[in-house]
Amino acid sequence: MELTASRRTQAEPPPDEKIEQGSSKTLPMVVKIVALGTIGGLAAALTPALLSQQRWAFLIAIWAIVGALVFVYATKRYIPAKYLLPGALFLVVFVVYPILMTFQLSTTNFGDGTRTDKETTIARIIGGSAQQVDGARQFGLSVGQAGTDYTFLLVDAETGDVFAGTADGLAPLDAGSVTVENGVVTEAEGYTLLTKSEINTLSQRDGPLDGFAVPTEGGVIKAQGFQAVELYTPLEYDQATDTITNTETGTTYTPVQVGDRKYFTSESGERLSNQSWGENIGFDNYVRAFTDPRISSDFVGIFLWTLAFAVLSVATTFFLGLLLATALNDDRMKGQKIYRSVLLLPYAIPGFISLLVWSGFYNTEFGLINDLTGLSINWFGDPFWAKVAIIGTNLWMGFPYMFLVCTGALQAIPGDLKEAASIDGASGFVNFRKITFPLLLVSVAPLLVSSFAFNFNNFNAIFLLTEGGPFSPANPTAGGTDILISYTYRLAFGSSAQQIGFASAISVILFVLTGVLAAVQFRATRALEDVN
Repeated sequence: MELTASRRTQAEPPPDEKIEQGSSKTLPMVVKIVALGTIGGLAAALTPALLSQQRWAFLIAIWAIVGALVFVYATKRYIPAKYLLPGALFLVVFVVYPILMTFQLSTTNFGDGTRTDKETTIARIIGGSAQQVDGARQFGLSVGQAGTDYTFLLVDAETGDVFAGTADGLAPLDAGSVTVENGVVTEAEGYTLLTKSEINTLSQRDGPLDGFAVPTEGGVIKAQGFQAVELYTPLEYDQATDTITNTETGTTYTPVQVGDRKYFTSESGERLSNQSWGENIGFDNYVRAFTDPRISSDFVGIFLWTLAFAVLSVATTFFLGLLLATALNDDRMKGQKIYRSVLLLPYAIPGFISLLVWSGFYNTEFGLINDLTGLSINWFGDPFWAKVAIIGTNLWMGFPYMFLVCTGALQAIPGDLKEAASIDGASGFVNFRKITFPLLLVSVAPLLVSSFAFNFNNFNAIFLLTEGGPFSPANPTAGGTDILISYTYRLAFGSSAQQIGFASAISVILFVLTGVLAAVQFRATRALEDVN
């Protein structure tokens, strides 16, 4: 017994080591508890707002994430999941979710003139036809918010009665549930009252209070400044037949499809209002992208130039970067660090600034390039020279990146291979072509594919240099240097009416197209796997 006790005593660490081990385990535990508690607290703080707004999908997603984090990190098990879960969550939140939301938006007609729902649009149309008559009721106005819904809190200036006005109509409020001061409601149970600055902001164009009207038996109640008045309107909406009738003329207006939106129109073709509403339109935006003559007529030419632009941008920057990296990788070269630092200067300048500076260099009358060379080239007025300018500018901005990549890849190639080839009688060029270049491609091929995908949608290089031009009078929508992304940007946003849903459909098409091209390129690089 004494021998066993002595062995146990010898096996136990000294007291100081016990304290150190205990503290080393306590700190990670505290950090874990604080982190999980913070995440759970944020989820709990967001829950009431999400419940009031009925955002069930977000509510379920947030608590599912919290549950997954607690399930994985609250125990010592599931070691692989502790490393995989953060990356998976970031992938879903920052990649998968935006893609899904863009696709969902592409199946709608959302844009200028269709940012509100049908109910709100009808209320605006009816409210817009209202007129004030003698003896109309006046109200003191406050605006209350309950979740995402807004309500007019009205105090009748003559009787002092208090009402709640929504798009569904007018309802009396219990005097005990509100506080009235100076003829306006200052507090109301179940509502958060808005300040005057908030009311002004929400009443701006396409805001939730823009054209807000409360229907009544005699017309509608609309805001006039920070007061409200009952107005007479000849229009009545029948939900059963989905029509608006003018009670004075007897004309009935029904929704008629025009393009991707609907307008209330009479049998004679007279449109009641130019206001429409947002709704799901399925794949109409995709059908339009392939059948609209404005797009399909120029698509092939723009697509070929987009491919040429991406290929030339990658090829020129890669070969110039490789040439410089190979030259500076020679041990006989003196001042390598100085040369490498100078070559990285274009990469250190923000691309936005570089593009604007180069845009000035190409100016026909006083640009630096024409002044130094004595030329008089109209760089941005001729489609050919405009494309040359874009490729040249992209070369200046992109070769330092390729120089860095190639330098790292060259330094990773074992020198024994080159030495062995030289002993076998291989010349410098043969050594580079047979050994150095194939081994370098193994490392840089994936980066070349990603560079191609980037340049395929390089909106900044086009927009900041040429804005897609030059344009011909016969075709003002497609410019001589437009790539697909700049062309569709102009179609979707270049006019006075923005077409967000259509732009989202084009974005999805470009995403699929870029993914397919990248997949083909990655498949082609499999041949490099045999290089040892």
